This record gives sequence, C-alpha cells and structure tokens, in this order.
Amino acid sequence: MELEKSDGRVGGAAGGGGEGCLVTAIRLPVRIVVLVLVVPVRMLWDALVVTGRWLDDALLRPVGRGLLWLARAVFVWPLVGLWRYLLTPLGQLALWLGKVLIVASAMWLYRWVLTPVGHALMWLVRGVGTVLAAIGAGAYAVLAWLVRYLVVVPAVWVYRWVLTPVGRAVMWLVRGVGLVLAALGAGAVAVLAWLLRYLVVVPATWLYTWVLTPIGRAVAWCARGVAWVVGMVVRGVGTALYWITRVLFVLPALAVWRWVLVPVGRAVMWLVRGVGTVLAVIGREIWDALGHAWRVAAHISLVVGRFLATLFRWIFVEPVRWVYRSVLTPIGHAVRDAVLRPAARAARSVGRATRQALASARESVRQARADFRRMLFGEPRKPLLTDRGEPPARQARTLGSSTTALTKE
Repeated sequence: MELEKSDGRVGGAAGGGGEGCLVTAIRLPVRIVVLVLVVPVRMLWDALVVTGRWLDDALLRPVGRGLLWLARAVFVWPLVGLWRYLLTPLGQLALWLGKVLIVASAMWLYRWVLTPVGHALMWLVRGVGTVLAAIGAGAYAVLAWLVRYLVVVPAVWVYRWVLTPVGRAVMWLVRGVGLVLAALGAGAVAVLAWLLRYLVVVPATWLYTWVLTPIGRAVAWCARGVAWVVGMVVRGVGTALYWITRVLFVLPALAVWRWVLVPVGRAVMWLVRGVGTVLAVIGREIWDALGHAWRVAAHISLVVGRFLATLFRWIFVEPVRWVYRSVLTPIGHAVRDAVLRPAARAARSVGRATRQALASARESVRQARADFRRMLFGEPRKPLLTDRGEPPARQARTLGSSTTALTKE
C-alpha cells in the first residue's frame, strides 16, 4: 500500500506540472541508490532490536531480579534483622535504664533534697532582705537629713545671696562694654566703607568705562576681521578639496560600483540562487528518498525476518516440540507415576509420623515440667468464688426462682 501510494504521489507530482524535469530526472536514481544503501542498515537495525528485546526478556530482567534479591539478602535483610532484633531491644533497654537511673534519681533528688534546700534558702534570703531593708531605710533617712542640712541649705543660701547678685553685676558690665564696642565698630565700618568707595570703586569704574571698554571693543573688531578672513580662506580650501576628492575618488568609485560591481554581484547572486535551488531540490529528494527507502526496507526486513523465523521454526522448534511431546512427556509421566508420587506419599507419611512424635514429646515435657513445679511449689491456689446472688452458669433464671427481682422477698 505504501509503495502504491508513494508511486501514485510521484506520478501525480510529475504529471501535474508542479515540478520540473530536473526533479523528475533526479528522483528515480536517488531513490534507487538510497534504497540499496538503506536496506542493509534497516535489516541490521531490526536484527539489533529483536536481539535487544530477546536479551531483555531472557537475560537482563532475570539477572536484574536475581541481583535485586541478592542485594536484599546481603544488605537489606541483615540490616533489618540487626535493627529489629539487636538495636531496637538495646535502645529500649538503654531508655529504660536512663529512665530508672537518671530521670527517677533526678526527680527524687529534686523533690526530697533540692526543693527543701531551696525553700530554706528562700526563707533565709527573705529574712536577711527584710533586716537589710530596715537598716537601709534608717541609714537612708539619716543620710538624707545630713545632705539636706549640710549641703543643700548652704548651697541655696550661697546661690541666692552671693552668686545671683554677682552674676547680675557681671551681666550689666558685659552689656555696657558690648554697647560701647558696637558703637565703635559701626563707626569704623562706616569710615572703611567711605574710604573703599572713593579710593577703589570710583577709580575702577572710571578706568573700566573710559579705558578698558574702548580697548576691548577695538580688539573684538580686529578679532572678528581676522576670523572672517580665516573663514573665507578655509571655505575656499575646503571647496577645492571637495571637488578634487569628488572628481578623483567618488565619481570613479561610483562608476565602478554602478557599472561593474552591481552587475557582477547580481550575476553571482543569480548563480548562488540557482546552485542553492539545485542543492535544495537534491537534498529534499534525498530526504524523501531516505523516508521512502526506510519504509520499503521495513517491509523487506519484515518479510526476511518472517522467512527466517519460519525456517528456524521448521528446522529447530518443531523437532524439539515433537521430541518433547512424543518422547519426554510419556517418560516424565511414567517417572512421575512410578517414582515421584510414591516417594511423595512416603515423605508425607514420614512427616506426619515425625509431627506426631514431636507433639507427643512436647506434651511429655510439658507434663514433666508441671509435675516438677507441683513437687516444688505445691498445688496452685484455687480462686475463691464470692456469692453475688447470681445463679450458677448451668441454671437459668425463672419466675419461680427466688433470685429474680420480682419474686425476692
């Protein structure tokens, strides 16, 4: 079907006029060459896939499961047994010992030693604190009275009747001296301003107005003339260089670009486009041919594989199956009926007799242990039954019995 569809597509494309004669001439040789090259690769690929699947099913998965079981048996199960049967009991024992030896001892020490000692110390500290507080209160009152009448009262008197009048006199003297100095400073500033104005500012203004301004204007006019002359010279030189550069370099370069490089570039671009188109057509056809050849090679590989599988079946599998059905199966049934089943029945009877002997031995050991315990410690005490007004277990309550609530007197 795929071959017919692909052939129909090729013929339609060629006959439809959508593709040129170059594509039609390239397609058939390319597909033949690619098919010849791809068929061995596809058959090798299919053989590798089948071999890989068979190895995965028959070798890798069983080996992986065996390695997994071996890893569990070597690493996981010993660690689990070590944790469950050694570390966990040791941890529980250590926890119990720590609880008994440390926690219980610490609680007993805290309850019967540290708590009474702490209460006694707190009572002693409270008594000593009360005494020290009373002593401190008295000493504080005496010290406050001494500080008040020996330091504070004399200091207030000195501040009121000595320092305050002296300070007011000093402030009045400072204010007077400040007014005198301010008047002297204002006069000196006025004199210095008058001198600075008529000795510096007025001459400088006259010099700027009547000397420096005319000289500056003359210098500026001369500079403008020189700048105009220099500008005209530079403009003439620049114009001459512009026309020389344009005539000697720009116009020849423009002519070479317009009449030489552009036609050559267009020709090269046309050639590159043609080569690219041809290479694109060849690449597309090679790609389509690879896909087509890969599908055709799949069909060929499938046919060859089925032929080899059928040949292997009739050469090896069917004879082995016939030998198994016709020879090995009757021999196996005869061995099973003549040897294995009687041996299994004998093994089951031996196992049953062994279990009964072991049960009898266990019962004998249990009786001997009970007799030895009875000989050493005597008969065990029977529990005393108290009469709770209930009937025995075998006798049910009835309306005629005195044990019911309705008929009890």
